Amino acid sequence: MVRNGRKVEKAWKRVGFMGEKVVGFIGTGVMGRGMIRNLMKAGFKLYVYNRTKGKTDELLAEGAVWKESPAAIAEAADVVITMVGYPKDVESVYFDNGILDHAKPGTYLIDMTTSSPQLAEKISDAAKEKGLRSLDAPVSGGDVGAENGTLSIMIGGEKEDAEAMAPVFQAMGKKIVYQGKAGSGQHTKMANQIAIASNMIGVAEALSYAKHAGLNTDKVMESIETGAAGSWSLSNLGRRMLKGDFEPGFYIKHLIKDERIALESAKSMGLDTPGLALSKKIYDELAKAGEENSGTQAIYKKYWKE
Repeated sequence: MVRNGRKVEKAWKRVGFMGEKVVGFIGTGVMGRGMIRNLMKAGFKLYVYNRTKGKTDELLAEGAVWKESPAAIAEAADVVITMVGYPKDVESVYFDNGILDHAKPGTYLIDMTTSSPQLAEKISDAAKEKGLRSLDAPVSGGDVGAENGTLSIMIGGEKEDAEAMAPVFQAMGKKIVYQGKAGSGQHTKMANQIAIASNMIGVAEALSYAKHAGLNTDKVMESIETGAAGSWSLSNLGRRMLKGDFEPGFYIKHLIKDERIALESAKSMGLDTPGLALSKKIYDELAKAGEENSGTQAIYKKYWKE
């Protein structure tokens, strides 16, 4: 991500970042917790809100400050970050007497939820009318990336705003790329999810094949993860599959949501995505079987039989 030091400094002065750097964060789930901790490590003061307050207890003990609503976050923070579940949640916190109605002019609004590109454009238009600066910046890297501050961050919106927020993004991510106008970050994340969708099928099928063939799966992993078959999903989620660890780094229900958005977006562009459609079909079946709150690696259960 290209950054101009003088522009960044001027932008930070404009939002009152000469002294304490105040970030409001809405959504303290599996991903949000790690992102918040890394922002605090970088020296930001964090105001936090979550629909279930109990999910913020650990963060409050570590120094974050609780606010009673998205509106209260927006009133108090110089930068507001949202990391919630679904597009309907994003729309609610921004439009239903929340962020857009209560943020101070000049506030930076960063939605890091994987959401609809069209909704990102809608938020951007509404923000401009109120003198606010909006970015869509979904992430990839799962709970491990959130915890380690190594997320891949895909940014849509005004380039000047993306550059100004570089220190915020750098606290949470390793690969930070400005993609283009509003909605571009979300479109990039859809491309990411489409790639993951078919890859997860391949990882589950490959490891199931190796196990059914009576191979030592640790040795199989040693051979294939550094070759042409290598991927983040294989090296990280593949190992969880083999251990029978299906705890969520990323929920099946959230991947289904992403796949639905990607299918709708692809259809609107006249694209056929059969791999994506098959992946969604498999994950829908898992969700119906009660696995919606499992990690996406639980796709392995569709292939391995004892």
